[in-house]
Amino acid sequence: MSTDTTPETIRYTADVVLFADRHVLLIERGWDPHAGCWALPGGHVDVGETSLQAAVRELEEEAGITVPAADLLQVGAFDAVGRDARGRYVSVAYTATLPALTEPAAGDDATAARWWPLAALPDLAFDHAEIVAEAVKR
Repeated sequence: MSTDTTPETIRYTADVVLFADRHVLLIERGWDPHAGCWALPGGHVDVGETSLQAAVRELEEEAGITVPAADLLQVGAFDAVGRDARGRYVSVAYTATLPALTEPAAGDDATAARWWPLAALPDLAFDHAEIVAEAVKR
């Protein structure tokens, strides 16, 4: 345990694990860290926003899919030291399940968005494989 009492800058983010027909929605990151890698839709919580509101917004911006906030269930908070190369990030992850696959449309900082079979996921950026695993348990 560290004895350093210097305040740490912590960035607040939200991620979404969206399921449909035994698939999970992923976006391809457009810039570093992990440019070109697959990740969950998500991003920074804006000023005046809750993590739930950010999750809804980021899903729409990055994948073109709208899920009402009431349909998103919290998976948990992910705050492991070193989970992001840019510094300390804490992410609150949410999950929902759609009744059928819906065609995504990549936007914002995503260069692609697509559904991946849960049984054949690519390597994921950050700790997103752990977040998906937690969401599957629910």
